[in-house]
Amino acid sequence: MQILITHGSLAQTRAMQFNRMQLGAALAALVLVLILLSGAIYHFVFLTAAREGWPVVSQFFKLVVRDEFAQRDRFMRENLDAMAQKVGEMQAKLLTLEAMGDRVSGMAGVKPEELKPMLRPGMPAANSPAKSGVGGPFISAVGRTELLSLSGLNAHIGLLDERTDQTTDLFTLIESRLLEGRLAQLMVPSSAPVEGPVGSGFGFRIDPFTGRPALHTGLDFPADVGTQIFAAAGGVVVSTELHPAYGNLVEVDHGNGLQTRYAHVSKVLVKTGDLVKRGQLLALVGTSGRSTGPHLHFEVTVAGVPQNPARFLAGRAAARTAVAAGRAVR
Repeated sequence: MQILITHGSLAQTRAMQFNRMQLGAALAALVLVLILLSGAIYHFVFLTAAREGWPVVSQFFKLVVRDEFAQRDRFMRENLDAMAQKVGEMQAKLLTLEAMGDRVSGMAGVKPEELKPMLRPGMPAANSPAKSGVGGPFISAVGRTELLSLSGLNAHIGLLDERTDQTTDLFTLIESRLLEGRLAQLMVPSSAPVEGPVGSGFGFRIDPFTGRPALHTGLDFPADVGTQIFAAAGGVVVSTELHPAYGNLVEVDHGNGLQTRYAHVSKVLVKTGDLVKRGQLLALVGTSGRSTGPHLHFEVTVAGVPQNPARFLAGRAAARTAVAAGRAVR
């Protein structure tokens, strides 16, 4: 590219030569200058006009800014509405869990006074009349004329988070109580120590040695010598002694003053101090001690007082019967 420069005082015309690279650099510099100039004009003119309220420029600036704000508000409102709908769904599910927790806590034996520390001031207790008057789904901003604020939504989310933690604690307590009940059942001697019918029951009978009435303090299970004897419940073996009347005797402590005795055995398969679980093999049937033939004499005592073992075994049998009946109905 060639540029000619002429002037009246010059005797000749001056020519300037530009190649493509020089021309491109000049154009780029010009564009950069224009951008900087436009930025300076925007900063010093439009912002100054907006702050000082120039008649024409400030109104144009307000229109532009108002459109940007409207788009931003529309975007935020759509997102807040979507979040509010999700929060509403979460609250509905949480209300269902809380109602379920109230029902299950009563079934698990959790007392209302144990739940008082979980309640905030002013919150009704689970069994109070006001309980039926609170609740309901969370109303989102969808379809409402006012816009749900971000701070209000955060407050609802924080409340849901707190109630979720409380519901989690409640179900943890319920699980603990159910486990306690399960452990208590495992410690109750409700399993028959020997498979087979019962011979002599608990109560008064004619003593086979003296011929006079005497109290029989347990159940007799007639069985062949060597028949396996199983623990009626979990516990700790507290004695494996040879007793003058009971013969070879195994005593198991189940806690809370509850003990079981397995008498007249031929061979003891556990030792004192062993931890045993329900159904674990303890000994073999025999006829040691004051016995007229091979059988197991089974006793249950509470605080040293003999109880009728049939009552404990009947509970287990009733439960099995109920389960079997339920399966048959299906």
